[in-house]
Amino acid sequence: MKKKFKAESQRLLDMMINSIYTHKEIFLREIISNASDAIDKMCYLALTDQSVGESRSDYEIIITLDKENRTLTVSDNGIGMDEQELEKNLGTIAFSGSSKFSEQLEKDSKEAKTTTADHTSEVDIIGQFGVGFYSAFMVSDKVEVVSKHYGSDKAYKWVSEGAGGYSIEEAERDGHGTDVIMHIRQDGEEADEFSQYMREYPIYKLVKKYSDYIRFPIKMLMPHPQVKEGSDPENPEYEEIWEYEVFNSMVPLWQRKKSEVTKEEYDAFYKATFQDDTPPLETLTVSVEGLVSYNALMFIPELVPNKYYTDDYTGGLQLYSSGVLIMDKCKELLPDYFNFVRGVVDSPDLSLNISREMLQHDRQLKLISNNLEKKIRSKLEEMRDKNREEYEKFYKSFGRQLKLCALDDYGKYKEQLQYVSRMKEDQEYIYYATGDSFEAVDKMPQTEVLKDRGIEILYFTDSTDGFIPDMFREYKGKKYMSVIDGDFDLGDGKDEEKMNKAFKDTFDFVKETLGDRVDVVKATTKLKTHPVCLSSGDGITFEMEKYFTAVNPDLGMKAKRILELNVDHDAFLALDRARIDDPERAKKMCEVLLNQALLIAGLPVQDPSAYTDIICSLF
Repeated sequence: MKKKFKAESQRLLDMMINSIYTHKEIFLREIISNASDAIDKMCYLALTDQSVGESRSDYEIIITLDKENRTLTVSDNGIGMDEQELEKNLGTIAFSGSSKFSEQLEKDSKEAKTTTADHTSEVDIIGQFGVGFYSAFMVSDKVEVVSKHYGSDKAYKWVSEGAGGYSIEEAERDGHGTDVIMHIRQDGEEADEFSQYMREYPIYKLVKKYSDYIRFPIKMLMPHPQVKEGSDPENPEYEEIWEYEVFNSMVPLWQRKKSEVTKEEYDAFYKATFQDDTPPLETLTVSVEGLVSYNALMFIPELVPNKYYTDDYTGGLQLYSSGVLIMDKCKELLPDYFNFVRGVVDSPDLSLNISREMLQHDRQLKLISNNLEKKIRSKLEEMRDKNREEYEKFYKSFGRQLKLCALDDYGKYKEQLQYVSRMKEDQEYIYYATGDSFEAVDKMPQTEVLKDRGIEILYFTDSTDGFIPDMFREYKGKKYMSVIDGDFDLGDGKDEEKMNKAFKDTFDFVKETLGDRVDVVKATTKLKTHPVCLSSGDGITFEMEKYFTAVNPDLGMKAKRILELNVDHDAFLALDRARIDDPERAKKMCEVLLNQALLIAGLPVQDPSAYTDIICSLF
């Protein structure tokens, strides 16, 4: 006799199938997890009932494909269900026998101080909400469940075609356990939408993806080609031999003791899991027991992943709950500035919602995230201090990410990313210089005087670096000062004001010649052996100008240009004389000095051809 579901029928079941789960393929994970739960219950019974006579090695989960009848069956030899349990567990949507069992197990362990209570930690129930089974209807138009409870003489079959209801009748089954027989739907408009679940290899991939660490063997018949007996060795014939193959590895690498795992095993796991041909720079293992228990295995890559610095990249760690994959990339487990870290976190203590697919963002997750952040930072600091070569490889790949996140939330990361420990006692500023490369910055005229005095300079060679001083402003009372800043002055005793007055006519001549291509022309105390440099005034820097121009040329963002001249240099003295003796030649010299300053600053020369002609005319 057909019965109606005791919960809301059509609307609720439709929600289960179409809203709770975002991917159809999740159904196999849910059915296998239920089978694992049933075996766990059987293992627990074996601990409390000596008559069971079975051990963990006797239990298994078998997947069977019947392509002719288009069915996919998941069988287990777990504790099974009788008629009443089929009615209660499958006839009422959102009732969870596993959840009830967990509650009773916890109660027993508190009340009974027996040997069995000490073994309760061996039983790890995955299902908590009683809806995972119904995910089978995402890919099936009919589901049959044949089950026989341990110790019972009778088996029963539960049959349903969806929200219309279900029926239960007596059936035949050898031994205790459960068979979930899913009649796979025909393909709709999307080719291979459901037929893929009728092939061995896609099923193998789903088991490896979601259920690789289920603690009981998951088997399926697989074809293995071999040479036909008696065939010609020169021209052998092959035949397919079908043998049961265990798909899952059962014991996660992160649950093994670190001392029992080799570097080669960690590297192989990393390469296979994260599709990277290069071994990781560092491997981090974390095992925590307490308010929130979890294991983590994390890797610091050597090379930047594909599309890393684009909007298409999504960071995050793989999240498992008791060995079952819940999320492939859980962003909440890492701060943004560590989103290059790859790895897995496995915890039995996470609060999952009813689909077991989405995570409730609660205090447990925050505790794990905070601890992982500290572990990663500690490892990077260790690399920096003890293995500089390795750290520089890391920084070459991911230094930009650290800086970008410092800009996004500079208040949080400011103290972690800066230091002044090696500054001179009387040094008032943190000096920095920006350029396209280390070599370009190192050769800047403005750095010469600072280097002569043994003053360290921050070399900013990334397009984002120039924003850091504007965001941070100061660090521990020390303000930032660019070597191309118009206010940069080492206070070496030279009176810049007197020099400006002494050569006022020459500076006015240069400004008149160059017009609005420069904002100010003045004497400088910054230069030692070079004749000219270009400084920026208040507002954006030259590096910001280049950045905004690259992003959107129409913005018209332009830094102020201050042309600074070294009045002690032969080139300036020649200009000063030419201004009086040969003004036309002096004008050409002004053009040369400006273009030299632009080139040194990494800014474009307005007319390279005209600049070349001017230089040639001076010979």
